Amino acid sequence: MALRMSRFTRLTAGAALVAASYPCVARADEEKAHQRPRVMEEPGEVVDVIDAFDDGDPFDIAISVGFQYLSKSARILRESPAFQPGLTTGGFTSRTMNVGQFIGVSSVLTPRVDIGLYKDLALYVRLPITLSDEQRIDDLDGSAAQALLVAGGAPGEGALFALPFRSPTRSGVQYVALGIDYSILNQSRDATKPTWTFGLESRINAGAPMHACDISKEPQCAHPGDVNRNGQFDATVTGKNGLPLESQGLTSRSAGVSRGTLGLEAHSWISKRIKYIEPYGGLSALAEFQQGDESDFGATDLQGALVNHPPIVGTVSLGLMVHPWENREKFSRLSFDFRFDGTYHSEGRDYSELFDALGSSGAPSLRNPKWARFRGCAATDGCSGETISVIDESSQKAYFTGLTVVESFGSYRASTSMTWRIAEQVKLNFGVATRFDQAHGISHDQPCNPNFKDNPYESGPCHFTTGSDPSPVVGATGIPNPAYRPTINAVGRRFLVDESTTFELFARGVLLF
Repeated sequence: MALRMSRFTRLTAGAALVAASYPCVARADEEKAHQRPRVMEEPGEVVDVIDAFDDGDPFDIAISVGFQYLSKSARILRESPAFQPGLTTGGFTSRTMNVGQFIGVSSVLTPRVDIGLYKDLALYVRLPITLSDEQRIDDLDGSAAQALLVAGGAPGEGALFALPFRSPTRSGVQYVALGIDYSILNQSRDATKPTWTFGLESRINAGAPMHACDISKEPQCAHPGDVNRNGQFDATVTGKNGLPLESQGLTSRSAGVSRGTLGLEAHSWISKRIKYIEPYGGLSALAEFQQGDESDFGATDLQGALVNHPPIVGTVSLGLMVHPWENREKFSRLSFDFRFDGTYHSEGRDYSELFDALGSSGAPSLRNPKWARFRGCAATDGCSGETISVIDESSQKAYFTGLTVVESFGSYRASTSMTWRIAEQVKLNFGVATRFDQAHGISHDQPCNPNFKDNPYESGPCHFTTGSDPSPVVGATGIPNPAYRPTINAVGRRFLVDESTTFELFARGVLLF
């Protein structure tokens, strides 16, 4: 038996040697590696980056069109120091006066092109186009009949705006976004690693910046320098060419649709697929900077202004993608995405719910300009007592544009969507979302800038005097903020937003080549 087994072993080894000496011939129906469907290997939509120079797939491009419908509702409140039931009863400032109900409805169409540059590296361009943006402020529990709610600050100047208030319908290109995405790790290439995508995006202002408007007036979108709202400008106001606006026949401006800023955004996503589920998380941050002479951010870009930059927005996202069905032979897949986003908006000067209503106001306390600087009081100025500085009439005039300082606040968004890859070249995505914004102030500026305390003779009202003659001590708490308007910025007169809820519908179609 031992001998027979030895012979069998030698025969088997010989057969293996003979077989090894001939090349392996593939069958005609055997699937080549680069032809195998990759659907089940691909990460979910959130982290997926098209690429180029893969085996059997040298070039990828994706063309998509997205649609977004937004409906926002918010309650606008105002502080009150009035001592009466329902407002204040203990000498403090309440926040309970109902001003109006803000309603905003918009629809946005966004074409996008993604181009693969290399493995897991892609360049993309997208172009958000506002088809329609309508805003209004309606009566809230009889607020339209109560003049105190929107009263101005100066005696007898009347209301800041009338209810109901309507903004013009805006439309046009918001900005051009140019970005790049790179998957540092890709689970489909290395199953032991997650998929980690990092990207950068620039948002270049394309359309006309938004300007405050009131459709019940003529002109609807008056220039801030038109203090009487009659199409005639302050002779000292100049345009981009340095010439007075009154000599150029500029009686009004367009409503605009863009933010008038240059945006820089960074984002990062990471996911790990485990059979049918793919948990993921992400971070993003957006910073904006004034762009162009037409932007109203430049009107208050003065030394005394405390806040003139737009808010910085940071978002943390957590989600779960579920892939319940895939057909490898037909390159088909069905995925569901459940996501929660938490967003922080820093304090900044921004377009608030009252941007149009306040910016187009005819109230003298808002439309009259303020001087940018003060100077030391000279003997020829007839100064006396504690007056140590006077207005510098050679300085720039600051006009109110409607942009206000908005307090920091948080937003919470929950969304669910479905992506259906119909075939190798076609994908469809659609979903719904709801966002809630925390209550926050929308006109919270300060009268003095404490960063400048060196020269009390330029401090205007932002100074103090201690001691008595013959040697009083004069000091400064800062310099005046030319953007400060007591009518809407003083404690007891500030506006706030509460119960802000946004409902969202979105859809997107993608063609892959």
